[in-house]
Amino acid sequence: MLQIFFLFSLLLFSSSHASDFCVGDPKGPIGPSGYSCKIPAKVTVDDFVFSLGKAGNTSNIIKAAVTPAFAAQFPGVNGLGISIARLDLAPGGVIPMHTHPGASELLLVVQGYILAGFISSDNSVYLKILKKGDIMVFPQGLLHFQINAKGKTAIAFPSFSSPDPGLQILDFALFANNLPSAIVAKTTFLDPAIVKKLKAVLGGTG
Repeated sequence: MLQIFFLFSLLLFSSSHASDFCVGDPKGPIGPSGYSCKIPAKVTVDDFVFSLGKAGNTSNIIKAAVTPAFAAQFPGVNGLGISIARLDLAPGGVIPMHTHPGASELLLVVQGYILAGFISSDNSVYLKILKKGDIMVFPQGLLHFQINAKGKTAIAFPSFSSPDPGLQILDFALFANNLPSAIVAKTTFLDPAIVKKLKAVLGGTG
């Protein structure tokens, strides 16, 4: 009887442990609920640890770098409804207008000054210069941006209400595609020459 009770307790413990988390298996399929679960017996503490201590490479057109710790990079957040990233903004750096279709964002500034803002669905603008220790929230799906505000490197940590928040950058959506320039010009009211110039800068065609 004691042996049966022991085996039942072991099974119950194992079942409970397995349902505590769903460490993602980036090599497996991904669906609306995230990655499929790694076999619990193969889960290690390293699946729940990730480093954002290293600055990203800001030698690019936007002078900025985002180092993500989403489910694809940090399997431990799979299925937990959270994730985080590191944002480095060099002097003159900017994160262009963009949205996260799958999550709200909470930005914590730890160094420098960042001009941050978002536009609501009724086109109201919410704008603020953030300093060390300030946080700002960006509601899910709304256009928002960050700009280095005072000429020295700024660092922030954006966290998200999803392990896979998604990203669509407005400039790239408009000008890094193969939609004919005439259509882009017609739908944005921009001069076709400007559209072609922007497509050339951002790698678009058409």
